[in-house]
Amino acid sequence: MIEVKLKQNENKATTFNFSISPLRIVFMGTPEFAVASLDALVKAGYNIVGVITAPDKPGGRGMQLQQSAVKKYAVENNLHVLQPEKLKNPDFLEELKSLKADLQIVVAFRMLPEVVWSMPRMGSVNLHGSLLPQYRGAAPINWAVINGEKETGVTTFKLKHEIDTGDILLQESFAIGENDTAGEVHDTIKEIGAAVLVKTVAGLATGNLAERPQSLRVSSETSGVSSTHGSPLTAHDNLHHAPKIFTETCKIDFTKTVEEVHNLIRGLSPFPGAFTTLDGKTLKIYKSEKQITPVKTVAGNYETDGKIFLKFACADGYILVKELQLEGKKKMLVEDFLRGYRFGA
Repeated sequence: MIEVKLKQNENKATTFNFSISPLRIVFMGTPEFAVASLDALVKAGYNIVGVITAPDKPGGRGMQLQQSAVKKYAVENNLHVLQPEKLKNPDFLEELKSLKADLQIVVAFRMLPEVVWSMPRMGSVNLHGSLLPQYRGAAPINWAVINGEKETGVTTFKLKHEIDTGDILLQESFAIGENDTAGEVHDTIKEIGAAVLVKTVAGLATGNLAERPQSLRVSSETSGVSSTHGSPLTAHDNLHHAPKIFTETCKIDFTKTVEEVHNLIRGLSPFPGAFTTLDGKTLKIYKSEKQITPVKTVAGNYETDGKIFLKFACADGYILVKELQLEGKKKMLVEDFLRGYRFGA
């Protein structure tokens, strides 16, 4: 309840008590990554009037229908769930409209048509796993690690027509360690992103959150409320993109430097995994170490003592394999693999 005193004259005031209805929020997301954000909003006390997620899909043994991670959470917490096959379906649009959402939150969901993202009076907010405008696209975490970035972060922004180009609301950055994998960065972004999303909703609810166009540079030294200050982006700004990862992206090119190969391996770990071949079979490498030293063999050739090390030659040294998975086998540490593998067999 909010108490407001309206002053009628110098000696008398009239008091009115009234309640302010909380924001009505529709949450859109599918994978486990999005669950942390939904959970943070629920625990912060926000009114989640609907959860939109992917339809159940066959999977696992027996190809039984599998629920998305977001649906499982929503059902466990008695949240209203919608699972449209098509987002432009008239029946779905009518039901979405009936929820009378003030705001829509989108985390790891599919692209939305304008009729959906423009429906709430406060628009739709997306959580993205990079410091926009850097790494717009489907795989921002992977590409930041593959490119050897020392820093990344999260961004909340308003959705608009062009993908990942809406006005920035909040950002927070953090360091990437030289051996961090995409999976480890993913887990950090999941937690930081959830906290930033709650701050974003709070700022929008109170009207204290300014928006900044992505045509302005992002300062990596500043987190918190984005402002309209900053210099415009120019043709000299090197913007990296984050397209979808394809099989060809995952193939290791050992003619590159040790640093580049190491970054590719950790940028694709644990999924989908960087790969090469060993004795004609696909070998995925999930963890590696760098060894910068003169190389006296052809790039891609391997050396091993058959006990504790397996390494592949690169342009300026060797990649030491630490965790791997050979086609048809389970993932394992290199020492365990070497104990049971016969090279050339």
